[in-house]
Amino acid sequence: MSTVSTVNGGISFWYADRGTPPAREPLPGDSTADVCIVGGGYTGLWTAYYLKKAVPFLNITVLEAKFCGYGASGRNGGWLYNGIAGRDRYAKLHGHEAAVRLQQAMNDTVDEVVRIAGEEDIDADIHQGGVLEVAYTPAQLARLKDFHSVEIAFGETDRVLHGARETCARVNVTGAVGSTWTPHGARLHPVKLVKGLAATVEALGVTIHESTPVTAIEPKHARTPYGTVRAPYVLRCTEGFTANLKGQRRTWLPMNSSMIATEPLPPSVWDAIGWEGRETLGDMAHAYMYAQRTADNRIALGGRGVPYRFGSATDNDGRTQRATIEALRDILVRLFPVTAGVRIDHAWSGVLGVPRDWCATVALDRTTGLGWAGGYVGSGVATTNLAARTLRDLIQQDSGQSGPTELTTLPWVNHKVRKWEPEPFRWLGVHSMYAAYRGADRRELTSSRPGTDPVAKAADRLAGRH
Repeated sequence: MSTVSTVNGGISFWYADRGTPPAREPLPGDSTADVCIVGGGYTGLWTAYYLKKAVPFLNITVLEAKFCGYGASGRNGGWLYNGIAGRDRYAKLHGHEAAVRLQQAMNDTVDEVVRIAGEEDIDADIHQGGVLEVAYTPAQLARLKDFHSVEIAFGETDRVLHGARETCARVNVTGAVGSTWTPHGARLHPVKLVKGLAATVEALGVTIHESTPVTAIEPKHARTPYGTVRAPYVLRCTEGFTANLKGQRRTWLPMNSSMIATEPLPPSVWDAIGWEGRETLGDMAHAYMYAQRTADNRIALGGRGVPYRFGSATDNDGRTQRATIEALRDILVRLFPVTAGVRIDHAWSGVLGVPRDWCATVALDRTTGLGWAGGYVGSGVATTNLAARTLRDLIQQDSGQSGPTELTTLPWVNHKVRKWEPEPFRWLGVHSMYAAYRGADRRELTSSRPGTDPVAKAADRLAGRH
């Protein structure tokens, strides 16, 4: 199947229908605010929303380098689900019950996003079909069963374990031998959500300046080429693009993830695949994939291509390598052979933020007024909402408007992460890790052994994931 006709880049498929939004005005010069938010993605917009709802008289300014939703918020796989990066480590650091509270907060966050989207009339093609994660090798099945047991131990008692027959009744993944399903998940259209959020916060009175790159964040100052915004609170909500900021090159590694979207599939193909519940779909591979059935009956599927660019570089327009497109197409056809002849309409890439210990964090430095949230490791569609509500509570606590809340005492608050190694060790480490994962996945596909490939276990230890 040729990919010559595939649209490559153009930010993402999610912008293909209506194009990128009209540009908002850049910062006109020096200004002041009560809160300055750097970054116009989900984290920044949700934070502006909850702060403005809590304290309507606040003067809030959002500064965005390109346009709202240019980064991961406009390029992700549309998985609104309850996963959070670093939960197991937080259990080790703060105890099991603290991590259970964090997980429960994430479970509730899925419903919170759906609720607010309904209240604010944001039509984001949301469908709460849950999350189905499948196994199609003996090693994957062993990991899936372990994963299922751990999730139940963290309080997810409504999770269900399926065998091969029940799995294929949901989604007919070729060779599937089992799956685990949670109701705490939904499919959505990422760009419709981010556009709706931006319009909502503007209607509330929040000022958004686009085409305004922030060159430096300092206590009470956000500096741009057009002027400086001075504010008691300056919040860094830049996720995978954090490395572009002065002094932040090694804070969070900008990991690349790539996606493809098929043409709309006819009823005959869906009859073979099933997927009537429109669950978000993942697997238990080491270099895992993620997918959704879109509202217009395409399959959008993602995974790792070139995982990392030297020097923490980030792309400009979402363009991805031909080899990555072919690799993702191969995954699609392996899972669903009936798609062998379908057209791949769009391919794109984006970056997500990865801390050195793979733990998402939210923080406010009460001595400087600087706050930040991110390091979601690909689970940001929902986690951004929890982070935003937590930043709201931290600011209200710091300003004397409230005391500690359930959210401000969660274990990810003010977590400290060490920096990534300097180059070339950073580049060598990440590329070696994913080469090991891909090799392990290939070996597991042809092996009848139930144990995880030892090379993948070594890669996990070296990466600090376990």
